[in-house]
Parts: sequence; C-alpha cells; structure tokens
Amino acid sequence: MPAKIRLQRRGKKGQPFYHIVIADGRAPRDGRFIEKIGTYNPLTRPAEIVLDFDKALDWLQKGASPTDTARAILSYKGILYKYHLLKGVRKGALTEEQAEAKFQEWLADKENRISSKKKEIDLNKKTESKKKLDAESKVRAAKEAVVAEKLAKAAAAAAAQEAEEVAPAPEPAPEPAPEPAPEPALEPEPEPEQPQEPAEQK
Repeated sequence: MPAKIRLQRRGKKGQPFYHIVIADGRAPRDGRFIEKIGTYNPLTRPAEIVLDFDKALDWLQKGASPTDTARAILSYKGILYKYHLLKGVRKGALTEEQAEAKFQEWLADKENRISSKKKEIDLNKKTESKKKLDAESKVRAAKEAVVAEKLAKAAAAAAAQEAEEVAPAPEPAPEPAPEPAPEPALEPEPEPEQPQEPAEQK
C-alpha cells in the first residue's frame, strides 16, 4: 500500500495541533510514521501552516497519496500546483522556465490575497474591540449614574434630618382669655304706694 501524507493529532483536549507526516497507509492515524514534513495549527486566524515544500513535493512525485485535509493544505501552499506544472514539463507542454514563471505569478497573487485577508481580520478585531469597549463604557456610565443618584438621595435625606434637629421647636399658641359672665338683669324697684286721703264725712 502506498505511503500517505496525513495529519497526526497532538495538543490538549479542545486545543488541537497537528503534525503533517508521511506514514504507511496501513498504520493507524496517530501511530508510527516515516517522516515529519510540517505542522498545522487550526486555532490561529488564518491557520498557521509550516511545511517543508521540497520534501512534500518529492513525496508526491514518489507516489504518496494525501488525505483530504492534507490535500487542502498542499493546495493552499501551492505544492499541488507546482506538481501539476512539473507534470506538464515532463510531458513537454511547458519549459521549466515557463513553469517557474507561472508558479511565481501564482505565488505572488496568493501572498497578496493572504495579506489582504490578514488586514481584514485585524480590522475586524479592532472593530469588535472598539464595540466591546463602547458597550462596557455605556454599562459603566449607567452604573455610575445609579450610584450618583443613590448618593444624592442619601445626602438630601441626611440634610433634611439635620435641618429638623437644628430648627427650634414652635412656641405653643396662647390660650384664649375666658369671656366674662353676663351680669344678671336688675328688676325694677316697686314704686312706694301713695297714702289714700280719707273720704270726707257728710
């Protein structure tokens, strides 16, 4: 069975990290391998790929078969495209100079796209960070406003209580003077009776 270009999982649980290896097709995924040709870290953005270009190309020319994920990595790094151009050179469809010029043109375009992608990712990170800071500032300002309102209410209550303690007690209202009792009405004195004159005798 031909050799395979495959990934071997490393890293902790939830933090995968892969070695790109050449292994016998009958060997288990994380078993023994023939040669390590690179690493792949999917946790970074964009993913970090470190690959020995010449060794990977050499193993392809020897007949090594990449797995689906390994094929995507080789295509991303331009190894499959270089392999395709070299096949054209062997068939006489291209000269080595033409193949190399095509590959360098592809490589420059690829680097430009990767650079643009990195700039876009950095810009998105800055935008998200700014939005997060703005949201945190609004939450902090709202909390400070609530605290300031509570402190103002407490200060007003304390001032009102202090004013009540300092203010003099109100003087009691004077009691109304008792009204004098009405004097009893005086009865008219009886007039003295006039003495009657004696009647004349005849």
